[in-house]
Amino acid sequence: MATFTTTNPTTGRTEQEYSALEDADVDQVLARTAGAFADWSATPPDRRAAILSRVADAYDARSEELGRLIATEMGKPLEQSIGEARLAGAIYRWYAEHGPELLQPETLDPQGAEESLVQTAPIGPLVGVMPWNYPYYQVARFVAPNLMAGNTILLKHAGICAASAELMERILHEAGVPTDAYLDVRASHEQVARMIADPRVRGVSLTGSEKAGASVAETAAQHLKKSVLELGGSDPLIVLEDGDIDEVARTAATARLSNAGQACNSPKRLIVPNAQLDAFVSAVVEVFRQARLGDPLDEHTDVGPLSSVAARDAVEAQVARAAEQGATVHIGGAATGDQGAFLEPAVLTGVTEEMDAYREEIFGPVAVIHGVDSVDEAVELANDVPFGLSGSVWGNDLERAQEVADRLEVGMAYVNEHGTTLPGLPFGGVKRSGFGRELGRWGMGEFVNVRLRRTAQPVG
Repeated sequence: MATFTTTNPTTGRTEQEYSALEDADVDQVLARTAGAFADWSATPPDRRAAILSRVADAYDARSEELGRLIATEMGKPLEQSIGEARLAGAIYRWYAEHGPELLQPETLDPQGAEESLVQTAPIGPLVGVMPWNYPYYQVARFVAPNLMAGNTILLKHAGICAASAELMERILHEAGVPTDAYLDVRASHEQVARMIADPRVRGVSLTGSEKAGASVAETAAQHLKKSVLELGGSDPLIVLEDGDIDEVARTAATARLSNAGQACNSPKRLIVPNAQLDAFVSAVVEVFRQARLGDPLDEHTDVGPLSSVAARDAVEAQVARAAEQGATVHIGGAATGDQGAFLEPAVLTGVTEEMDAYREEIFGPVAVIHGVDSVDEAVELANDVPFGLSGSVWGNDLERAQEVADRLEVGMAYVNEHGTTLPGLPFGGVKRSGFGRELGRWGMGEFVNVRLRRTAQPVG
C-alpha cells in the first residue's frame, strides 16, 4: 500500500507514515462530497458563519500545538509557525464575519422589468491541491471562503504535511462542518486528475509549482472546469535613491530569511541604485551572517531547515550553478550540519540575464542583489521575468514610490512593505504566477454562480 511520510527536516528522521487513498476508494469520496453538497449548500449562511467562527476559535486556542506540529513537519521556526496558525484563524474569522453579507443578493436597475436581481450561489464540490510551505494559511485561503459559500471540498495536501492536514480536518469537523463536506484525501497525482475530470467536481484550486499548475489547468480545461492557480514568484524589491539603505536592507534581508526563503512572494530580487549597492550588500550580508540556523523548536532560531534534503540540495545546486556562470557569492550557499536539511543563507550579486538565476525562482534563503543606474532600469529589470506575483518599492517620496509601483507587472504592488497578507486583501498574480484571486471578497467570487434573476410583468 502506498504511504504518505512525514519526515522531520531538522533530524532527517521519519516521524509517521500514513496510508494513501486506494484507487478503488476514489469514487467513494467523490460520492460522499457530492452527497453532502445538497445539505451543506442549503444550510443558512449565518449557521455556516457560526461554524467558521468556531474554527477560528480553535486555531487561536490551539495555535501553539498547531505551530509545533508544522515546525517538526516542514521546519518553520516556532514563532513563525504559531503566527501562521493565528493568521489562518483570522481568515476563518473574517469570512465568518463578512461572509453572510457577501452572499446577499444585489438589486440592479430593473431596466424595463419589475426586478433585476443578482444572486450568489455555490456551484458544488471542489478539489483543493495545497503545498507544504504554509500548511495552514494556504488551506484557509481556499477553504474558508468556499465553505462559507456552501461548496464542499476534497482537500489534497502536500505529501509531507499529512499530520497537519489530518489535524485541520479534525478541527473543521469538531467545529461543525459535516464530515463529508470537507474530506482530507491523501491522493496521488493521477487520482487528483480523476477527481477533476469527474462531472461531480465543479472546480479546482492549486497553490504550487508551475509544472503542477499547468497539469491541473490542462485537466480542468479539458473538462470545462473552473481553476484558480497560485504559482511561483520571483518578486522584485526596488529601493529608490531616497530610501534608507541600511534600514531597508535589514528589513529585506529579514523578510528573505522568513520560512527559510520558502515563500512564493518572498523578496527574491533586491534592486538598488549602483551608488548605494556596496552599502546595501554589506547590510544584507551582515543580517545573513548573524542569522542563527537551528532547530525550529528553539526560540533562538532565526532560520530552520528547508522542507527536505531534496529541496535543500536543489537550492544548493542553483547557487553553485550561478557561481559557475559568473555570479559572486558573498556568503553561504552550502549545505551545513551533520543531519537535516540546513543551508547556509546566501547572497549573490553579478547575476546577468545569461545566467539561470536571473529568471528562475530560488525557493530558499538566497538573496539576489542587482545594481541599477536609473528607475527605468530598475522597473525593466523587475518586470523581466516570467513571474508576476508581487513586488515592492521603497522610498521616502510616497507619490513617486507609488508611481513606480504602478509600473510593476504584478498582482500585488507594495510601497514600503513587502508581502503583507491580510484576510480582507486580494492575493494572486499575473503572468506565470497564475490566475484568479484568493482572500477578501475576491476569494468569495471565484467558485460561485453569479446568477441573474429577472422578473417581468405577466404576459397578457
